[in-house]
Amino acid sequence: MATTGSGTDTHCPYCSLQCGMRLGAHMADTVGTADEAHGGVAVLERPEFPVNRGALCGKGRTSAELLTSASRLTAPLVRDRRGGPLREATWGEALDRVAGGLTDVAERFGRDAVGVFGGGGLTNEKAYLLGKFARVVLGTANIDYNGRFCMSSAASANRAAFGLDRGLPFPLADIAHAGCVILVGANPAETMPPALRYFRELRENGGRLIVVDPRRTRTAEMADLHLRPVPGTDLALALGLLHLVIADRHVDEAFVAARTTGFEQARAVAMAHWPERAEQLTGVPVQLMRQAVEMFAGAATGMVLTARGSEQHSKGTDTVGAWINLCLATGKAGRPGSGYGCLTGQGNGQGGREHGQKADQLPGYRSLTDPAARAHVARVWGVDPATLPGPGRSAYELLDTLGQDGGVRALLLMGSNPVVSAPRAAHVTRRLRALDLLVVSDLVLSETAALADVVLPSAQWAEETGTMTNLEGRVILRQAALAPPEGVRTDLRVLRELATRLGADKGFPEDPEEVFGELRRASAGGQADYAGISYRRIRAEDGVFWPCPDEDHPGTPRLFLDRFATPDGRARFAAVPHRPAAEEPDADFPLYLTTGRVVGHYQSGAQTRRVPELAAAAPGPFVELHPRLAGRLGVAEGDLLAVTSRRGRAVAPARVTDTIRPDTVFMPFHWGGTGRANSLTNPALDPTSKMPEFKVCAVRVEKAVRVEKEVR
Repeated sequence: MATTGSGTDTHCPYCSLQCGMRLGAHMADTVGTADEAHGGVAVLERPEFPVNRGALCGKGRTSAELLTSASRLTAPLVRDRRGGPLREATWGEALDRVAGGLTDVAERFGRDAVGVFGGGGLTNEKAYLLGKFARVVLGTANIDYNGRFCMSSAASANRAAFGLDRGLPFPLADIAHAGCVILVGANPAETMPPALRYFRELRENGGRLIVVDPRRTRTAEMADLHLRPVPGTDLALALGLLHLVIADRHVDEAFVAARTTGFEQARAVAMAHWPERAEQLTGVPVQLMRQAVEMFAGAATGMVLTARGSEQHSKGTDTVGAWINLCLATGKAGRPGSGYGCLTGQGNGQGGREHGQKADQLPGYRSLTDPAARAHVARVWGVDPATLPGPGRSAYELLDTLGQDGGVRALLLMGSNPVVSAPRAAHVTRRLRALDLLVVSDLVLSETAALADVVLPSAQWAEETGTMTNLEGRVILRQAALAPPEGVRTDLRVLRELATRLGADKGFPEDPEEVFGELRRASAGGQADYAGISYRRIRAEDGVFWPCPDEDHPGTPRLFLDRFATPDGRARFAAVPHRPAAEEPDADFPLYLTTGRVVGHYQSGAQTRRVPELAAAAPGPFVELHPRLAGRLGVAEGDLLAVTSRRGRAVAPARVTDTIRPDTVFMPFHWGGTGRANSLTNPALDPTSKMPEFKVCAVRVEKAVRVEKEVR
């Protein structure tokens, strides 16, 4: 464990910024400054880390509180009978129960009846070993992770356009020096507050900021221009903007000719989406669209950055592709200060999908269907390539089949809480209950863990060492600052002990640096090449950008400056016409629902809802609606509202605000129970990325006479 004189250098456990921080023993004179102390552990600023330069949001400041929280698990729990209570057990009993149950299901129903569901917050080492465990020990094709719900659409569009998927192809700090940034479906003021400094610096440097969001968020309030499309119409807006770029002669003809292909096909589609048609579809006035094009095309450099608001749709891949088209047509890609980027959400949303816990991928971002990739990874693992399963079901497809004939009957789940976070969540909850065996590894008794047959208490971020890959593609190192409580084990140790019980005595070390060494070899030569990255280098360099093929390589902070990662080195336009959302409002469900986050909570809230300061700041769910809609419904601030979709019903207090469109309501998704937003959301999937349509569905809203019992 490496430490500085004042503590242990590590990183925040939450979002994809992976803000640098330092953990030290609590000293009385630190409280009341920029530091926070909880349970004897002080969260200290680490200003030398380049991403956040010492700044931390409320979640980061209070992140040590859970380390000693009474709500964390400190012993395995087992259930003696279906429907019976959970009771404490020894580790030996719990792991024997897991190994025996997985073996029994595989023998009765086949290996693919055993499934694994991971998380975008797992370290690279855990994600890597989880994928290896699924394919080598369990022999199942059915492994996926909740990152499928995060930026899979952006990943698909990135690969199609550029031949490579990395959230940002440049360091975050480059944003401050762009001439114009279009931010689509993103609200960093609440989702990743320390990143907001770069957008402020952008404007201080004379750059312009355009925000595309149906809500007037805290981020939109600082924009030079705010475009407010109807939910689900971002694709039409991007097409309308490209039409204006072409019609008003803003195309960078030299760049298009030298570095791209497919422009004529994309041009034909865009010309069929003339501005007046785009206005009719999106509700964004032509005048504002024209203003946006003049600002973006007129800047010497520019970026388009997307997030979940534009990606979590059944056409999310096409939507991101259309925004990438805008960069390519104006020559704002593959050049310093320009490009397309995705603001990754989860802490390891980037690295989590690179190293094998995704249904169709092997380590190094290799394709599971590529014979050469299978052979390379099989050599590292010491197995026959023919024994590696093929691609399995994507995240929602896996959850949708739980407990059914031909589906997964036993599930090992690490680092996810789908009872709260999955679309059509009541249905997913019923499917989890139908399993023959549900095993959950978590640090608290989340809503999903509460359904499990076996619950395994896992170590937290500050109690184990491991690498993460932030939104920039910077591989960083979380370092253990203290030992886990007695009775708690790391996930790497759990995988080792399960592998041993299931007959794999070798290949599953619990030392994270040893696992990372194997990951480096497995990723070597792949798109996400970590071969030249070591713990030593990460410590010395404040992280290393992949690809980094050898230890003499400096890493790659900026991609695509010479060529794109396609076979011919050219970026590809996407010829993608607009199509409506999978579900549009009608007489029975006349309003749009969109979902998102609040500044105080993270993901399903399993951790942040247990931190008193954060829970006090955001104590529960709410329904945001416009005063005009509230007047029509006879609703006042704080009244209980029932929001109903074709999939379920949620009840929460009204929050009346003019920051939202009159035809739209908004709910945050951090809570379970009767206010669970994902009881309502639509599991319609993007055909390419398999991303569910979280961000738009049709609902009706009415006063709630009472809070009804949650439907499960």
